[in-house]
Amino acid sequence: MSAELVVSVSEFVALLNQTLEFAYPSIIIAGELANFRVSKNKWLYFDLKDDFASVKFFGTVYQLPGPLEDGMLLEVRGQPQLHPLYGFSVNVQSIRPVGEGSIKRAAALLEAKLVAEGLFDEARKRPLLYPPEHIGLITSSEAAAYSDFMKILDERWRGITVDFMNVQVQGELAVTQIVQAIERFNALAEPPEVLVITRGGGSADDLAAFSTEQVTRAVAASRVPTLVAVGHERDVSLAELAADRRASTPSNAAELLTPDRRHVIDQLSQISQQLATGLNDLLADNQRQLQVIDEAFDEIIGRTLHSAQDRLKLNQQVLEAFNPEAAFKRGWATVRHHNTLIRSGQSLAAGDIVDIRLYDASLKAQIDNIIMKDDR
Repeated sequence: MSAELVVSVSEFVALLNQTLEFAYPSIIIAGELANFRVSKNKWLYFDLKDDFASVKFFGTVYQLPGPLEDGMLLEVRGQPQLHPLYGFSVNVQSIRPVGEGSIKRAAALLEAKLVAEGLFDEARKRPLLYPPEHIGLITSSEAAAYSDFMKILDERWRGITVDFMNVQVQGELAVTQIVQAIERFNALAEPPEVLVITRGGGSADDLAAFSTEQVTRAVAASRVPTLVAVGHERDVSLAELAADRRASTPSNAAELLTPDRRHVIDQLSQISQQLATGLNDLLADNQRQLQVIDEAFDEIIGRTLHSAQDRLKLNQQVLEAFNPEAAFKRGWATVRHHNTLIRSGQSLAAGDIVDIRLYDASLKAQIDNIIMKDDR
């Protein structure tokens, strides 16, 4: 008979943990939350139970999707482990509320907490550039949200650069991937002008990632303005409340960011016609004003010319009056002696030969006698 294996307590714990780690490195357990408590604002303790069993869990507050309370249905991913002192438990890797009631309750608790912090205040909202030249898009490449957004964006406005990060938008990995995508866009040296985080509609379980504390805080903390579009009209996700702008659908997100280029073209055509009409009216008005000015100038020039003609006529009369030839016609004559104009009889002596000019003749004469005015 072979000897049975005998191990110490610590060896048994190590052996069992090795076995558990090999067999169940990670397992998802679903159940109802019970005995939930947080120790020292750091450590997390709770049970998951069903009608027939209860399992203990241990983790940290950083793994919480938001506030939780007993009675919620959860899916918890973790690693089973036997602790040397505290017994068997599952080390938490991730927590996700499931079931519409639990998801809504978790969202309501988280909303109340974030409202108290002022995370949804309108004063925090920033305007979005319209239209942006550079968009960061976060969604799943396999979802209709991606194709719907890109189609409407292309139809409405051209020339926008869209940088895309492919993430899961539901399920266990969605929260981490969405948060990392937001952080990567914010870390770029030249980040986009707006972040669009979107997905189509679905059940409460499908949309749960957008109401987790991690995603909601990442949206609120983004230095790049955000637009969140979750295609579900009845319920608004917490990420939408934290965003700078909310859109009802992925298509609506593209509509909010861009004008309709066909409408813009029509507006530009109308403006062009209005400008052409206004220009024609301005030209016609200027032509009328020029005509009035031209007529006024003609009148002014006419009056000025008539006045100048009158002055010229007067000046001609004055000149005519002072014209020496006119004096000759009136009987005046000039007397020169040796080409010197004689103005006084004292300049002559009897016997001098003088030149006398009349209107129509020139004479030479000899002075016989000079009678001065005083001698008469």
